[in-house]
Amino acid sequence: MKNLGLFCLLFACIGFQSCKKNQSPKVVEATKVLTGNPINVQCYKALYQEDTIELKMNTLKNGKITGDMVMKFFNMPKKVGKIAGEFRGDTLFASYTFTQGTYDKITYKNPMAFLKRGNELILGNGKIETTMGASYFVKGVPIDFERVKFKFKTVDCDAK
Repeated sequence: MKNLGLFCLLFACIGFQSCKKNQSPKVVEATKVLTGNPINVQCYKALYQEDTIELKMNTLKNGKITGDMVMKFFNMPKKVGKIAGEFRGDTLFASYTFTQGTYDKITYKNPMAFLKRGNELILGNGKIETTMGASYFVKGVPIDFERVKFKFKTVDCDAK
């Protein structure tokens, strides 16, 4: 009886191992594309009065954008997080997932839109709604790229 239990355990381990090896090549390739090396890396910095936003943007092979962003606003906790999105025409629509200050128990997520003009990125202002915990830009309401605070200029990326 004891040997039967060991045999079943061994058979289950072999079965799980074979499932892992027979992953679809498309699944493996998709995983590599999302986590792979970027084909382009650009760094930006925006200043407005005493506020600063730093952005490191990675362009992946599939056209998706990932990156890191740090927002330092006067008399406010620093916001540190990641962006992920894609360009639609000359506008980058991204999601910014971040924590505030030293308290990392709560993660926030906000939509963002950046208009690319030459070497400049302009952070747009749009009406945002939240439904069931998800924030998004309101459809049909244009995003303003003219009356803005933050215009990003390209800067050299720091080696970290």
